[in-house]
Amino acid sequence: MTLPRGFKANAERVAAQVRDELGIDLDAPLDICAVAPIVGASIVKGEDLIGRGPFEELESHQVGVFSAATFNVADRHIIVTNPLASEARRRSDIAHEIGHLFLNHELTEIREVGGVPFRTCRPDEEEQATTFGGTLLLPRPTLLAAARRGIASPEAIAHIHNVSLQMASFRLHSTGVLKQASRIRYS
Repeated sequence: MTLPRGFKANAERVAAQVRDELGIDLDAPLDICAVAPIVGASIVKGEDLIGRGPFEELESHQVGVFSAATFNVADRHIIVTNPLASEARRRSDIAHEIGHLFLNHELTEIREVGGVPFRTCRPDEEEQATTFGGTLLLPRPTLLAAARRGIASPEAIAHIHNVSLQMASFRLHSTGVLKQASRIRYS
């Protein structure tokens, strides 16, 4: 799929505005839960609502089927997380859900897994939310500054910013900062 023209640049602008609003330095890890109130959302751990059992049951039907979901309750957005996910994965999942809220996506599709119906967004909106959420967690200027300091491996970025290795790798490769930083070093 292809993101709309200007999408990535706009996501970077919003990520910078969010960090500015929260007073977070460019090099500091983003507390994604602190972003939730900006879009009128609260974060709730799934196990606090229904325990771990239902999540384990879903996982037995399809691995990774549930990461997080946003529900609208009394004009408030509630993001429910999966207790089976790692902390780094949960942060990415929350960022993804916040991405949907920033982008005003509406739930339009229904999927069923293990007899449980899920409402989801269209595939193009899922791609947008993934890109937007990743940009919130790891904006391009943050990655470029790290690469210029010699911190350029997905493992190091993941560790420093408490994100999944997959997210760090995705952002490092999709932004082109490694190429840009190497050109600057060898100029």
